[in-house]
Amino acid sequence: MPSDVRSHSRREALTLLAGVAATAATPAMSLAQAGRPQRFSSQELVDNGHQFFGTVSRGLASVVEEATRRWGQPNAYILGQEASGAFVAGARFGEGVMYTRNAGDQRVYWQGPSIGFDAGADGARTMMLVYNLPSTNSIYRRFGGVDGSAYLIGGFGFTALTADDVVVVPIRSGLGARLGVNLGYLKFTSESTWNPF
Repeated sequence: MPSDVRSHSRREALTLLAGVAATAATPAMSLAQAGRPQRFSSQELVDNGHQFFGTVSRGLASVVEEATRRWGQPNAYILGQEASGAFVAGARFGEGVMYTRNAGDQRVYWQGPSIGFDAGADGARTMMLVYNLPSTNSIYRRFGGVDGSAYLIGGFGFTALTADDVVVVPIRSGLGARLGVNLGYLKFTSESTWNPF
């Protein structure tokens, strides 16, 4: 075999191995750099929310400002959509993407049961502000709280759900008819499921 062919093949093999090594090292470096997700400013959240909610985003800035006043700056947020229904007992299902500044983005699913003085059905685009998230995998658990809904045709509403020190604040722009108050939880998972429990 001519020496130029051998050196060419060797060069290709080394280039391929270097590419594989760099690809394998990247996730490890990302995980090492990621750590605790960094915080987002209110303006970043409002700008991204306006893009996500579109023409119905008129009241978003005041809702984000109120959430920031109560809980500070979130270090992650989720943009997604969900559907729920209830007549005394109910269920909610949703999916979206969780965004962080320095720890990557990941798809998340949520579902949960509720019980209370609650009736109706709604579909919503949802922005969830996440506070005190120690790592991206810490989202995969149950967050409990009281949810109050009072909108007909459209509008914004928000609640707070907690687990340990982590707070999740769903901001919903709902379409439908829903009135009531209920007690329940949301369970976040990495895969879709129809089991609300």
